[in-house]
Amino acid sequence: MKLLCVVGARPNFMKIAPIMSALKQQPRLQGVLVHTGQHYDENMSKAFFDDLGIPKPDVNLEVGSGSHAAQTAAVMAKFEPVILEQRPGLVLVVGDVNSTLACSVTAAKLDVPVAHVEAGLRSFDRRMPEEINRIVTDSIADLLFTTCEEADRNLEREGIAKDKIFLVGNVMIDTLVHHMDLARRSAIRQQLRVSDKGYAVVTLHRPSNVDERAALEELLGAFAEIERTLPIVFPVHPRTRKRFEEFGLAGRIAQMRHLHLIDPLGYLDFLNLMMGARLVLTDSGGIQEETTFLHVPCLTLRENTERGVTITHGTNRLVQLTARHIVDAATQALARATDGAPVPPLWDGNAAPRIVRILAEWAESRGARA
Repeated sequence: MKLLCVVGARPNFMKIAPIMSALKQQPRLQGVLVHTGQHYDENMSKAFFDDLGIPKPDVNLEVGSGSHAAQTAAVMAKFEPVILEQRPGLVLVVGDVNSTLACSVTAAKLDVPVAHVEAGLRSFDRRMPEEINRIVTDSIADLLFTTCEEADRNLEREGIAKDKIFLVGNVMIDTLVHHMDLARRSAIRQQLRVSDKGYAVVTLHRPSNVDERAALEELLGAFAEIERTLPIVFPVHPRTRKRFEEFGLAGRIAQMRHLHLIDPLGYLDFLNLMMGARLVLTDSGGIQEETTFLHVPCLTLRENTERGVTITHGTNRLVQLTARHIVDAATQALARATDGAPVPPLWDGNAAPRIVRILAEWAESRGARA
């Protein structure tokens, strides 16, 4: 059976890599990699593909940037001819970006089954575009692969049949586990002159944090307090750097002698940086999961999270977005040991083989031939 495996943006790359690798070991399934080009930073995309050993895409739709509606429509318009030409037995999507939704809907309308990896995650905040993408994709998927029992329960509450839901673990953790040795060889800490467990890492990119001056100033106020006792390394997302310039915050940032702004990093360098961090402050979903596995304290700078398991089974904590609350939470996190924090079940580096095994059994049950 031929599978169209869709990747669209950087958060997807770490999820698709172990699946493509596992597919090579399954002769009954043929994986065809489709890159929608939703993430248009070619250099960063190439760096992640190289770091993760992802094969060159068989198809690149090159949709580029745009509003949510324009981007989703562009992916749908360009993906439909690919389905008609390739005639796959299944379309496999990962995560919750616009490409995930667009390719799922396109496949469903052409009566092609859909598998969703990382199904069932819910923030219960429909103001988040990703939440809409998750809900719609799960509602039309035929196979739903989940990372935790909480996701299973979310799907069952929404009326998804239990025989469509498969708890397999976390493919993000597969990628982390398989690349830890390579990441240890990175010289990024030496280049930045930071010591093991002697610094914090910050990432910011969500519009709610960086597109409003008041919110960004509140965050910088917290960083100004934290960097007095713990140096901060801040790989700056292009969106965030642009806002610093627009809001005239460069001077304020320059006064923070131990806040180190650097360009975005490839996967291996950033993993090395996380592995050595004493604390991580982020608004990213995937980093909440990675820090949980690494036992690194994580403060999530958001009102809610779709990855609640990283709070109940991990080192993550949601923090109210005021300077005082962030500084207080950082102080508490630095005083608390996290080595004994539990890791969610099946986050063991073998989620992708489980997924591929289920896909092969499903294909065989439909009478597919290798």
